Amino acid sequence: MGIVKIDDELHEEIRRASTVMCRSINAQAEFWMKIGRLAEANPTLSFNEIVRIQLHAAAQEPAPIPERAEAA
Repeated sequence: MGIVKIDDELHEEIRRASTVMCRSINAQAEFWMKIGRLAEANPTLSFNEIVRIQLHAAAQEPAPIPERAEAA
């Protein structure tokens, strides 16, 4: 575990989001960091697809992601 220095404005955004999402401030920051890391590594996936894949990996969501049709 370490300490991460973040801007006061970002901390306030995390605090507000954590209240709405019923998470601790640290849990909200971790969630955003994890989703951001996965989004960078998978730029073609939407937020919903990333969350669905994570739920599936955690065995919380049995349905696999449907494949996208290629654009013509």
